Amino acid sequence: MLPSQLSKSKPLVESDTDLEPNSYSLQKFKLYETGAKFYLIGRDESRTRWRVLMIDRSEPAELNIYEDPAVYSSQTCNDLLNRLSEGNHATGGLKFVTKAYGIVGFVKFMEPYYIILVTRRKLIGKVCGHAIYGIEESQLLTVPHASVQTDVARSKDEYRYKKLFSSIDLSKDFFYSYTYRIMWSLQKNSCLGDLEKMPYDDMFVWNTFLTHGIRQQLKSLHWTVALVHGFFKQVHLSTCGNLNFMVTLIARQSSHFAGTRYLKRGVNDKGRVANDVETEQIVHIEPWEDHGQISSVVQHRGSIPLFWSQETSILSPKPDIILHKHDPTYEATRLHFQNLALRYGNPIIVLNLAKTVEKKPRETILCLEFENAVTFLNHVLPKANHVKFIQWDFHLFAKRTSGNVLEMLGSIAAD
Repeated sequence: MLPSQLSKSKPLVESDTDLEPNSYSLQKFKLYETGAKFYLIGRDESRTRWRVLMIDRSEPAELNIYEDPAVYSSQTCNDLLNRLSEGNHATGGLKFVTKAYGIVGFVKFMEPYYIILVTRRKLIGKVCGHAIYGIEESQLLTVPHASVQTDVARSKDEYRYKKLFSSIDLSKDFFYSYTYRIMWSLQKNSCLGDLEKMPYDDMFVWNTFLTHGIRQQLKSLHWTVALVHGFFKQVHLSTCGNLNFMVTLIARQSSHFAGTRYLKRGVNDKGRVANDVETEQIVHIEPWEDHGQISSVVQHRGSIPLFWSQETSILSPKPDIILHKHDPTYEATRLHFQNLALRYGNPIIVLNLAKTVEKKPRETILCLEFENAVTFLNHVLPKANHVKFIQWDFHLFAKRTSGNVLEMLGSIAAD
């Protein structure tokens, strides 16, 4: 059955072209299959709109996706499924595959495409009334039907890549929202209108690449979820005076220049740093939904924005730091601070926690070069864009029994 045939000879609730693109979101799905197609049926939370997505299964190495422009009611959607089942009776009918809560994306290794689905979710909190979910289970399904798959799809290399990709545990440290841009801070969400689309190209969206194909083909964001990799925790607290409030801690890890410790250090040519994390603390005083007081504090951390690396070694728990001096004008460092200014505004304050005293110079090498970089840039940048550099040897400070970390941080913040 062709995509155009689905919208004929049936009563429609409305057409998607008549709706604002962000006026609703699909949150629950059911996946069905025939020998020729996958049919993903999605509905909104209010059970008033049903949509149909078709994924072609007849091509061994191509991804072809079609979205029916019609918006169905519950009854007309069931009628459609019955017709699909009857129309495919000779080839096995229409079979139910799984329930789902969104598409994480599509991936291809040697030949066939695979679809990654969220099959179980859990509510982990709410921000301004918007539900935030974590993933309990996900599923990787082969798109092409077995009858069209070639030997490449069954090769050892294909199996190895698939197994390696499947080792990513989406049930740990990933979260998303259908209606709130959780990859943005509360301030940024408040400044931009509700009609702004879900920003899949944001640096804190983990599955930008995985969703690129479906977003390009459909120009629609109803079917996918934008995952953030990091940390989300929400607790309800109260004071002795019966003041009830909620504390939310969110950490968002950048997908740019990402990698494991020691293997990714410093900055790249585009000014992106390793271990780039934005942390946000939100305090919300009861009532939660309306008229409550809410505040948000955001801080950013990342690897020192210089070209440096470390050689991993089992024999050395503290690998030597290698500084690569091939950026005499600190262009990559400048781009890094420019990006921070675009995201957060000026002034940029650097609190450098690297060691200043060592028997064998390691962190001190970076510490000195970082200060030189900031001094150099402040000479060429406009005064309004100057970077404030504060050196605080946290390791040395922590050794002092009389040192009060919170008092010290308070004095820095008040300065």
